[in-house]
Amino acid sequence: MRSGELARLAGVSTDTLRHYESLDCSPPPPARRGNYREYPPQGVDRVRLIRNALAMGFSLHELSAIIQTRERGEAPCREVRRLAEEKIAAITAQICELTRYRDQLRQVVKQWDGRLRRTPSRQKARLLETIGTRPVRPHPRLRWPANAATEGKS
Repeated sequence: MRSGELARLAGVSTDTLRHYESLDCSPPPPARRGNYREYPPQGVDRVRLIRNALAMGFSLHELSAIIQTRERGEAPCREVRRLAEEKIAAITAQICELTRYRDQLRQVVKQWDGRLRRTPSRQKARLLETIGTRPVRPHPRLRWPANAATEGKS
């Protein structure tokens, strides 16, 4: 099948297919008739594997290494599991950061509620000026499904 059909069946763009190939996540097909690229039927499965792994938080760089290991006849299973465990740890850390941030914001809102109760209506309560210390916002470390799609350029 040609790249347009593979892209349609897999739900990605032809640019995404070329991007996967450039990162060695998917082998480039040989050029055939009239210089058109002909993909094997299992190409759809490969693209779906990549998309599913991206949705689980794996990066294209990680997938490239895993796929290359598989293609050498080796078993990357323990490495895949280790990487997944790292993703769980990162998510857990992010949840902790988000929980602390939420608690900080709740405290600020509670203080603002008291200030608003003491402020006559139609007068400025100057809520933002009351923030004494800068809240510590979590850093978006994880590249999670929303970013995974961007990474694949589809």
